[in-house]
Amino acid sequence: MRRLLISAVLSVAVVLGLHAQELVRGNVENIPSQGSYTPSFKYDGAKNNPLNVILLIGDGTGLAHLASGHFANGGEMTITNLRTCGWVTTQSADTYTTDSAASGTAYATGHKTHNYAIGVDVDDRPLANIPEKAAVKGIVSGVISTDDLNGATPAAFFAHQKDRNMTEEIWADLPSSPLSFVSAGSREKMERMKEDTQKAIREAFTVVADLNDPAAEKAVKLGYFPPKTETQSMKEGRGDFLPATTEYAIEYLSARRTSKKKGFFLMVEGARIDKSSHANEFEPMVKEVLDFDKAVEAAIRFADKDGNTLVIITADHETGGLTLSSKGDPSTGSIGGVFSSYNHTPIPVPLFAYGPHSQDFMGVQGNQEVSQKIQQLLGL
Repeated sequence: MRRLLISAVLSVAVVLGLHAQELVRGNVENIPSQGSYTPSFKYDGAKNNPLNVILLIGDGTGLAHLASGHFANGGEMTITNLRTCGWVTTQSADTYTTDSAASGTAYATGHKTHNYAIGVDVDDRPLANIPEKAAVKGIVSGVISTDDLNGATPAAFFAHQKDRNMTEEIWADLPSSPLSFVSAGSREKMERMKEDTQKAIREAFTVVADLNDPAAEKAVKLGYFPPKTETQSMKEGRGDFLPATTEYAIEYLSARRTSKKKGFFLMVEGARIDKSSHANEFEPMVKEVLDFDKAVEAAIRFADKDGNTLVIITADHETGGLTLSSKGDPSTGSIGGVFSSYNHTPIPVPLFAYGPHSQDFMGVQGNQEVSQKIQQLLGL
């Protein structure tokens, strides 16, 4: 009887196409090494509360993603040069496997919520995010992403909508946000929004498509929306948008601190690690991880120079069920990977921290706890 039941279930599965995904293999060879930065560790673990916090989120980045970049880059990355690390569990309030919206909201607000939610709780009531709380304390904030601004992770730091697919409503939330700097792809996306929304954004922000625009230097609130060619995937030829914009934003926000005793908060997302993993494209994913590591380097270099900056590197979830194949040679940058899923997984994601109170982020913690710790350290 049991065999008959199993046979019947398998037959239905075949008819409905519910078979397991075949493993998707990929490899990289001879990616030019970009080196890495080893920090001084002078201020790492210091007991003074940081004035500034830079949160870098590698969308979809699990341990195997980081290991892929590490080995493909000759056995080094700035991220893996850090000493303090932990793990983050990512489950949403209603689902074992989170989406970026629920996890982004947890990082942005310190509260778990349901999948698809952007800056709202399980009952779709608005939740105050870090930039909103920071503004009350005189702390300036910024958001950067290689995704469009309505992407789930960046949106969670300024918008309040019950569904991540409410694109027009998410963009319409931007003018009322306290963000001092925002950058994501792309100018073309913003120009597809309603005229009233575009007008409101331009009234709230100085909008530029090029950071060399003289208007950018004088802006009080800056919206940098470059052409989509500058924020597209590394596979399609994206240049240094993410690390260069991260470095620019750090200097921009530093110059607009409200006093010497007030700092800034900056969220930086490497969004296309996730997109490459959804497509099970191994080499493009590795290149996205290495580009993300350059943004991390910009943050760590500033933290070393500043002495009052906490840098946190983590992910919203793992994508692709990635593992590494048994054959590889880090000395030549040869590495192989195997994807077991096209989707997100519930696997905990790594977290690295550097700077004052980095030790607070060791061990296993929920994504909402990461946010709560940031808020506590910033006095929010």
